[in-house]
Amino acid sequence: MDMNSERKHALAEQAYAKALQYELDYGCCPQCVLATVQETVGIVDDQTVKASHGLSGGGGLLGEGVCGALTGGLMALSAKYGRDRDKLDRGRYINNFKKAKELTERFRAEFGGVTCRELQQQFTGRTYDMWNADEYRAFDDARGLQCARATGTVTKWVIEML
Repeated sequence: MDMNSERKHALAEQAYAKALQYELDYGCCPQCVLATVQETVGIVDDQTVKASHGLSGGGGLLGEGVCGALTGGLMALSAKYGRDRDKLDRGRYINNFKKAKELTERFRAEFGGVTCRELQQQFTGRTYDMWNADEYRAFDDARGLQCARATGTVTKWVIEML
């Protein structure tokens, strides 16, 4: 490993631990991914962290959409490789889509799905209504470190991909 890849690997490992702890301490997996990327390598601004809040729990805590940790990772990649507002008319920026595809496929292979509900099922054997306080508590107890591990893992991969 050359010095750059050693440094990147070390940063990625530190980011894993920080994102995992943020998820355990604060919740909202997309914000935990993005805040950690911001603190580790920059790229992400505070407005992007804020904008990701509603994407938690598959979007609005409904479980139906993409896991918030993965969404945060996709947003971080796009913060670097995505198409700027003033370049909407300049092509699709396919490199960002390739990176997003790579992250999504790697996530699916590692965690057995991409939606919040798929991960709930994989992690606990069932799904939950996160708008029901008792169900949310049951999910929080049953998932253990699994969501935090997904959050840390995505963050680590993103740091390696940037």
